[in-house]
Amino acid sequence: MMRLQDNSRAALLMVGAMAGYTVNDAFMKALAPDIPLFQAIFMRGTLITLLLLGMAWGNGSLSIRLSRQETLLIGLRSVLEVVGTFFFLTALFNMPMANLSAILQSLPLTVALAAAVFLKEPIGWRRMSAIVVGFFGVLLIVRPGTDGFNIYSVFGLITVVAITARDLLARVIPVSVPSMTIAVAASVAVTLFGGLGMIGGEWVPIKGVHWILFSGSVVSLLLGYVFSVSVMRVGDVGFVAPFRYTSLLIALVLGLLFFDEWPDVPTLIGCAIVVAMGGWVLFRERQAQDAPD
Repeated sequence: MMRLQDNSRAALLMVGAMAGYTVNDAFMKALAPDIPLFQAIFMRGTLITLLLLGMAWGNGSLSIRLSRQETLLIGLRSVLEVVGTFFFLTALFNMPMANLSAILQSLPLTVALAAAVFLKEPIGWRRMSAIVVGFFGVLLIVRPGTDGFNIYSVFGLITVVAITARDLLARVIPVSVPSMTIAVAASVAVTLFGGLGMIGGEWVPIKGVHWILFSGSVVSLLLGYVFSVSVMRVGDVGFVAPFRYTSLLIALVLGLLFFDEWPDVPTLIGCAIVVAMGGWVLFRERQAQDAPD
């Protein structure tokens, strides 16, 4: 009974984390018509970095005593964070939220495949088959060579590659390195990138409504981060993981309500395939912890 209660609480935390991240996306997309991309990256990055530093200082979880290898790994991961942020926000500013969210749902598939290829983690024919079918679903969403295809779908795919590489690096960074140190390093890198991108560009005055949107973005993003960390401490990962796909449902609702966006039928079919195959891969990974695939 206690485990069931823990799993239920963890599922709610996962839904809360996905809601936080997706609401953050909606706030940033709402800024797109008024605020240039690099200014938006710099402003949000500055606010998040200050809050993260405050949190790290408060709980003493910020460590700067790192080995050369640890520093290199964190630096490379931060570069990938910058690449992912740039291509994700560029795509978000120029394509429907749900379409981009659907592309990102392929992450469990790409991470599993990359871990098998680069980290030599075992993968059976069931998961490999699910990954292949899932990639077919991604093609339905992106649809290269058709009228519905555009460069921002490619940006979404580049985001998936960057995040996949970032997550693989996270697996090889020693567990002795505090998570807050990694998060602060990534946030500082993204902020500096936004600042460099603003050089020579126009600074748009920040109005009251913009501050509200930036504040909403930062608060929702931090809530997503806090909830996602809490999820790992409560319940079974195998039970909770499928609830990450609620982000797609939330993106569909927010896109329709606030941006008058709704995917076409092929995109929705692709979404369903990607979610189903991603869920299957997560399920098989959970089983593989106890028995060979």
